Amino acid sequence: MSPFRPAPSWLADAVLYQIYPQSFADSNGDGIGDFAGITERLDHLAWLGVNTIWLNPCFASPFNDAGYDVSDYLSVAPRYGTEEQLGELVEAAARRSIRVMLDLVAGHTSDQHPWFQAAVDDPDDHRYIWTALADERLPKGFVTSPGSRPGGYLPNFFDSQPALNFGYARTDPDEPWRQPVDAAGPRANRAALREVMDHWLGLGLAGFRVDMAHSLVKDDQGMVETSKLWAELRGWLDEAHPSAALLAEWGDPSVSVPAGFHSDFFLQFGGPSDGLPLRSLWNNGQGTVAEHWTQEHCYFAAEGSASAGTFVSAWESVGAVVADLGYVTLPTANHDFSRLSCGDRTAEQLPAAFAFHLTWPSLPAIYYGDEIGMRYIPDLPDHEGSRLGPRYNRAGSRTPMQWDGSPNAGFSSAPADQLYLPIDPDPERPNVAAQRADERSLLHLVRRLIALRRSHAELGAHCGVEVFHTGYPLVYLRGERFLVVVNPRRERADHPLPRPDLATARELLGEGVTVGPDGISAAGFGYGVFDLRG
Repeated sequence: MSPFRPAPSWLADAVLYQIYPQSFADSNGDGIGDFAGITERLDHLAWLGVNTIWLNPCFASPFNDAGYDVSDYLSVAPRYGTEEQLGELVEAAARRSIRVMLDLVAGHTSDQHPWFQAAVDDPDDHRYIWTALADERLPKGFVTSPGSRPGGYLPNFFDSQPALNFGYARTDPDEPWRQPVDAAGPRANRAALREVMDHWLGLGLAGFRVDMAHSLVKDDQGMVETSKLWAELRGWLDEAHPSAALLAEWGDPSVSVPAGFHSDFFLQFGGPSDGLPLRSLWNNGQGTVAEHWTQEHCYFAAEGSASAGTFVSAWESVGAVVADLGYVTLPTANHDFSRLSCGDRTAEQLPAAFAFHLTWPSLPAIYYGDEIGMRYIPDLPDHEGSRLGPRYNRAGSRTPMQWDGSPNAGFSSAPADQLYLPIDPDPERPNVAAQRADERSLLHLVRRLIALRRSHAELGAHCGVEVFHTGYPLVYLRGERFLVVVNPRRERADHPLPRPDLATARELLGEGVTVGPDGISAAGFGYGVFDLRG
């Protein structure tokens, strides 16, 4: 029995849409997207059929890490507008049956946060993790104090992101900075998390995606103390805001969901194989690539030299643990890794990817612009901390939304050299207006897939999946009703009919797939969704 309330009923039917607010729509011509711009574009999302928006951080920040360095949790960044305009966005979205979730940076702040500014001169302040050791003796990872306080602090990511002190799972008298999880500093930070969440949920937000949710308690083998922390917060949330949802950036749903999150993502990192299940689907090594990753091929590649088995095995293992406790969210991409359209993956390959993404029993998360096939733009300069390694530049996934064929693709009226990031320079770049006018476009296919999913419980996150084949084509059955066939490779792929009763299945949507007594045949990049009920 779970110690938590069941997940909010609305979450089971959620189709998430991630908006990087800097790059979605600029209403005031300053070159940076804002709340009013998002509000003006809500009709696009309502028409598409998504019902839940997740906004990247929009709190006050110096933007050394694109807003993931928070200087005030209870104020919005002026670049996006005002708290009143955020409220107007939430209300306008609600009128269209769309919920809005915020990104909560729980484990660290900006070094410009008043908490840190006070801590640098106060040796008795324990909001952050400090050691009094001199520079030459600073423990690995610590940064020299910028104030009068001796010693240094521990950052979570960049040096400008000091880690909040939630304690250590293992203490050591020889390392006094390792405070226990029930010390005064960690207790104050847990209370502050509740205060921040309570503030924004009280304004009508639907919940949070929690950044680096695994990072709070340090040296926590097995994530035991971190799990206890989130279980405590989930218990509070169940009582104070029972309709709110909590999503983790953890990358290991088998740990995070039992700990209290309603859902966690399969990500490019996390879990027993460091994100391999997701990378085995999408990562073709031509966008954001970490040097330590081990991966030979991805399934959604034209050469067809991989298997979906890596993903499916991980899914089955996670599903056995998560069960009815919550959900696994599967993204097309996000602000931290490559878009589906990346490198040599062409537009004709994207329909099969979306046919899989929107019929798999996960919560689907569409990254803004993926619904029209926006591409990862290589070779951009580092911007607001986007570059993480020689082949890992997140800026390529953060370029402005392409709305139409006008200057700046309809994103902004600012001069091109004042945009947050440059528009895709390809004159053939896709845009919403052109694809909206073309019934054969990727945008219309995504819309039809979302409508199909939302119309049939068998295609939703609650219903099971039976996988018949993990090679080419990928063949699976949803809810004993819907047969899905996906062939991401360039060459045709065939498979024997798994069961005789599948021979009479009726195609609901697809391209290049036939199902009959002689078996299943899928043209290159073909896909199909079939109804066994005729």
